[in-house]
Amino acid sequence: MPETPWWRTAAIYEIYVRSFADGNGDGIGDLAGLRERLPYLRDLGVDAIWLTPFFRSPMVDGGYDVADYRDVDPTLGTLADFDAMLARAHEFGLRVIIDVVPNHTSSQHPWFVEALQAVPGSPARARYHFHLPTTDGNPPNDWESVFGGPAWTQVPGGEWYLHLFDPAQPDLNWDNADVRSEFEGVLRFWLDRGVDGFRIDVAHGMAKRAGYPPVGYAGQIGLLGKAELPYFDQDGVHEIHRAWRKILDSYPGQRMAVAEAWASTPQRLARYVAPDELHQAFNFDFLSAPWDDPAEVRRIIDACVHAADSVGAPTTWVLANHDVQRHVTRLGSPQRASAAALLMLALPGSAYLYQGEELGLPEVLDLPASARQDPVWFRSGGTDPGRDGCRVPLPWEAAAPAYGFSPTGASWLPQPSWGALAADTQAGDPASTLELYREALHLRRTFTGPLRWNDSPPGVLDLTRDGVRCVVNLSGAAVPLPPGEIALANAPVDGDTLPPATAVWLR
Repeated sequence: MPETPWWRTAAIYEIYVRSFADGNGDGIGDLAGLRERLPYLRDLGVDAIWLTPFFRSPMVDGGYDVADYRDVDPTLGTLADFDAMLARAHEFGLRVIIDVVPNHTSSQHPWFVEALQAVPGSPARARYHFHLPTTDGNPPNDWESVFGGPAWTQVPGGEWYLHLFDPAQPDLNWDNADVRSEFEGVLRFWLDRGVDGFRIDVAHGMAKRAGYPPVGYAGQIGLLGKAELPYFDQDGVHEIHRAWRKILDSYPGQRMAVAEAWASTPQRLARYVAPDELHQAFNFDFLSAPWDDPAEVRRIIDACVHAADSVGAPTTWVLANHDVQRHVTRLGSPQRASAAALLMLALPGSAYLYQGEELGLPEVLDLPASARQDPVWFRSGGTDPGRDGCRVPLPWEAAAPAYGFSPTGASWLPQPSWGALAADTQAGDPASTLELYREALHLRRTFTGPLRWNDSPPGVLDLTRDGVRCVVNLSGAAVPLPPGEIALANAPVDGDTLPPATAVWLR
């Protein structure tokens, strides 16, 4: 009987490299710092780590503007540092997934530098989306940047180039053979070094509708939107992913890819994980579920499981990542957040965790304007705070400079007074969020089988899988506690009632 692929039931931990751990004291997280903290991740109980981009980059968008896909940015280390980190992770039994950013490059990528120096219609410009000058001097159409403002920038000579994000991130033209060949080479470069897979950034964005048709309205899409648009979730992306799947399958060791793909429905999202395409796609419907409406949460869970099952793929679950407000803040309290986490970790499939959620970190809402670095902040004229608040460097040690993030006390974003949430403060405290996650990640390995819903009072989610019964009280009042031995709870449970914002795992 074939071995079950590791990624079908994995707990995968996202590392925003610049904010995880600083090894050289410059206040920016790096690969050396990550390597030093790998024992923490082993002990936490995750199966794999996913690294945000660490490639050479001007860092206009935190590394998602890549200037060289085959090298490490000097602020984050060297290729030797990466190899050493990867080897140590594998020694600890941790798989390593890295980001690949195929929708766009940095404006400092040699290809785009060459394109700007080339004449209109040249092969260098054909690697990107350049458009002839318009007669009225306006952009070629009404497409909008996800970060705000128009998605077109004019260059000397009058042509316009497309950038669905920042102007420093010009979109690649995936109808161009050079682009396809280059990225196949990039994948092989990192697979040859031993990475276990890729998280594909903007996996739904590489194909644009022919003719660049206008959308017809403003306010088209936010950073995490699902609107049907001529520049996202076009059918042409699937041919690209099928070609990448063949490359992954040609390597030993169960290499995989997970799509960051926003689609209008779970059914369209399921296309990305067809048997001949990618292995997983992030389930953002669950992330954005309205937790004040438990019936809708259940409907979303069922719809996502059904859509994934229809193509034989595992469902993924995620509550937080480097692009969204931390769910402690988003859901209103640490207790509601930990209840949601116990629900997520009881569900079948894979769970993605974002660094610091196991510490119960809230969003940092009061960063000074002078400290902010997210292009969303700048392109919105300061009206949208952007994503810096979820990227503040982690607190490791309550009494250390920069809470142990950096040996010198430096920190590229200012940290709040959160010594009480530091990892060393929480370690060994059975009432802490860290120990709750550790125990949950250990126990979830014993859960098998499909999800079955139990009858429950209004406002309560009650499900069973082989090995666990998970009951979550999202109502505003205490409810009867079903029979069974409590294996884990996110808050004290006394007697035979389950308080509000409380989740239990029952044996």
